[in-house]
Amino acid sequence: MKNILISGASGGIGSEIARTFAAQGYRLFLIYNKNFDAIDKLSNELSQICEVVIFKCDLKNEQEVKTMVDKIISTYKRIDVLINSAGVSLIKQIQDITMDDYDFILDNNLKSAVNLTKYVVPHMVSEKRGKIVNISSMWGKVGASMEAIYSASKGAINSLTLSLAKELGPSNICVNAICPGLIDTKMNRGLTKKAKAEIINSTPLLRIGTPRDVANLVEFLSSDKADFITGQIISVDGGFAL
Repeated sequence: MKNILISGASGGIGSEIARTFAAQGYRLFLIYNKNFDAIDKLSNELSQICEVVIFKCDLKNEQEVKTMVDKIISTYKRIDVLINSAGVSLIKQIQDITMDDYDFILDNNLKSAVNLTKYVVPHMVSEKRGKIVNISSMWGKVGASMEAIYSASKGAINSLTLSLAKELGPSNICVNAICPGLIDTKMNRGLTKKAKAEIINSTPLLRIGTPRDVANLVEFLSSDKADFITGQIISVDGGFAL
């Protein structure tokens, strides 16, 4: 049985990833920070079909991350798959961005992934195996107007993925990133109808994606079928970034 650690598990994409792994009967470690009601509801749902352990952790806090990972390893011995799904967005013109905005986005989208990966990787290296999947964004590849800092943070996730694939490959650890397009989640429901229509009209498949579209690829990249796939930045965007 694989042990799967998922950050951002209370979000729309993170929760669907958890459901996909739960269907395989894996043990899930679900991380949340503030949204207890959502993670509690998800845990109750998935506990019917697999073992679920939830952790409250501020991923920006290095000591909290270390304590959590140490607890997992001491109790469950290993982490087979790490999914860095935690993230936040911000829509603002660049001249209106404050340094607090900058810190908020970079801390939640980049620092959190770096912290978690930093403390999980040594245990994967000792096992000489592991899978890491980072949830990025199509805006990290092509950029988005009014989302310059968000786009930059996801571009950084893509670069982090490429670097870690090279660094961890000799230890048989595969590192890949997924760049979702417009996905039907709470994060995107604040977009205007006009903005959504513009993106859909620029998407060859002419629709919004679903969390399951992303989760299906996460499942594949985390499986033994993807043992020779690493350092890839894969779009799940209906063709938007072609």
